[in-house]
Amino acid sequence: MNFAPYQDESPEVERALSPPLGRTKPTPPPQISSPPPFSYQRAANTYANNSSNGYMSSSSTGFGSRDLESGTRANLAAFETSLPIRVDYEAMMAYLLLPPAGGVLLLLLEHKSDYVRFHAWQSSMLFSAIFILHLIFSWSSFISWLMLLGDICLIAYLSLRAYRDVDSLEHYEVPIFGRLANSFVDDE
Repeated sequence: MNFAPYQDESPEVERALSPPLGRTKPTPPPQISSPPPFSYQRAANTYANNSSNGYMSSSSTGFGSRDLESGTRANLAAFETSLPIRVDYEAMMAYLLLPPAGGVLLLLLEHKSDYVRFHAWQSSMLFSAIFILHLIFSWSSFISWLMLLGDICLIAYLSLRAYRDVDSLEHYEVPIFGRLANSFVDDE
């Protein structure tokens, strides 16, 4: 008995035909011209006209850079999440939804995206430690207000990094808690 995989042994029926023999016109040499200067509006219109993926509208408004950004982020639907929210928005929510509660909530609800789970772990651990520091320094209103200002800056920076780094799925790690969050996501 022959257990070889099935192979089609039928001859090729259709082939590409060669051009007919005969005299052909000589082709002129290609003309080299400089490209037109770059325009964000033209690039946005070109991308909008050529894309048919349904994730962005075909009209561009204003300067066009917003359409370019949404066009590059249109392929984020390929990354699956447990919630019906895009990956970049979900990662930002880990920092913006009343940290550390937002991170804990995403750890409970999100099971598919390691990128979101990393940011949820990092947010929940980092802001839990910061909350403890707030309790320790609650005796001084000046230090408390200064720490609150630092918290707001840290939340803004980390949520911006979570939003921007989703294109490369690069994790921005806060020194101690980022490494821990990475190890927790790897162990899951």
